[in-house]
Amino acid sequence: MGSPESPSQLNADAPWDAFDPQAYVSHNYKRVIHEDAEIISIVRAHFSDHFRGRQDRPYRGIDVGAGANLYPAFSMLPWCEEITLLDRADRNVEYLEKQRRSYDESWDAFWHLLCQDEGYATLPGDPRDRFAQVVGVEQGDLFALGGRREHWSLGTMFFVAESLSTSHEEFRQAVECFMLSLTPGAPFAAAFMEGSEGYYVGDTHFPACKLGEPEIRSAVKRHAAEEGFRISKVGKPHAVRHGYTSMIVACGFRGWGN
Repeated sequence: MGSPESPSQLNADAPWDAFDPQAYVSHNYKRVIHEDAEIISIVRAHFSDHFRGRQDRPYRGIDVGAGANLYPAFSMLPWCEEITLLDRADRNVEYLEKQRRSYDESWDAFWHLLCQDEGYATLPGDPRDRFAQVVGVEQGDLFALGGRREHWSLGTMFFVAESLSTSHEEFRQAVECFMLSLTPGAPFAAAFMEGSEGYYVGDTHFPACKLGEPEIRSAVKRHAAEEGFRISKVGKPHAVRHGYTSMIVACGFRGWGN
């Protein structure tokens, strides 16, 4: 088992195969907490406002580092003909494949929150059937996305770039790989734990990069269009777990030429 004193501080050395998705879901997603509800409302408004009345659908979406969190993919569901859930850990991939076929009832509450907007509420048919049809699970490393630039036209990345190592350089590289995988003008939403000192999943410790809002803003804004870029702070320190100061949501559109 890892520990805060473990030398495993870079992404390549972290114990990803020990990541327990069931423990992660039990701790974080068995019910909708206030912080997730606020994040969902921010992302819901960003995507639905953009797509309302548009005819240039469907889109190709990606959730980078999907892990055991389905609601970022839910947020893209009405707009996409295909959604890639990318993750490197074996157990996360197994969990996502099972959820793709028919996701657990505990996720219904997250979908119902999205349905407060008509763009989601008017999705034809059963969302489980739609999810199974459009979602594909891919095992892979986000740092390899550099070879697939401008491939997806809609994207999410939640609590990933700052939660894979203690390295500020790897954080910036992760954000860059995500952003450059999107086509210019693509809507995106990304969430981060500000001031994260690392985290436990079950009894296993995983590294994190301790960052403030200016560093997060700078890394994302470098690849975002000026118009429509927005940073929102969500929640209070230690509301979900010990060792972080806030959650930060960045919404916007992939820039042109950057």
